Amino acid sequence: MIRDPFEFHLEDMRSKSGVVTVLITILVFLGTHFATAQTIAPPASPTDVPPALVVPAGLDLVLLAHGVGSQIYTCQPASDGKSTWILKAPDAEMRDHSGKVIGHHFAGPTWKLNDGSEVTGKAAAHVDSPDADSIPWLLVNVVSHAGNGLLSNVATIQRLHTQGGKPPLSGCDESHKNAETKSAYSADYYFYAPRPGV
Repeated sequence: MIRDPFEFHLEDMRSKSGVVTVLITILVFLGTHFATAQTIAPPASPTDVPPALVVPAGLDLVLLAHGVGSQIYTCQPASDGKSTWILKAPDAEMRDHSGKVIGHHFAGPTWKLNDGSEVTGKAAAHVDSPDADSIPWLLVNVVSHAGNGLLSNVATIQRLHTQGGKPPLSGCDESHKNAETKSAYSADYYFYAPRPGV
């Protein structure tokens, strides 16, 4: 019996539906796979690090975050008796490459991610920013950890590519003692942890 090519058959629909289902499943799997691969891809190491800020051997870059916020200063007497703006604390959002807020940078100095992990550090070296109107670039050694997450094993942090953040040139004198001011800034923060097996 010759089959009419335009005749509708339930078997055809089922077989074609099955093929389509398999193809969709494969495409979804591949899409998820590549999206995951992009998410977990390691950040690129900076190429413009001054020699004084190079991290010790045996450390790998595990996170790059862009900080956007303020450097907070208070008006205090300096060692020479004159009043000057003294850094009190940073207050900045930490953002990933897409601009999503992933954590907070605050007094300590401390960095805390939304996954609950946090580190507090101490500056080990600094270099003046290429931009004279911006705060220095830093190398920071981590001195304490809390929580579990991406920062759990971080040992060293670089603050690079700073924009702004310096205190004002005026407005601090005896009559303004303890006054506060905020200077907007941004910076890239690179977080390093010991390489597995090292």
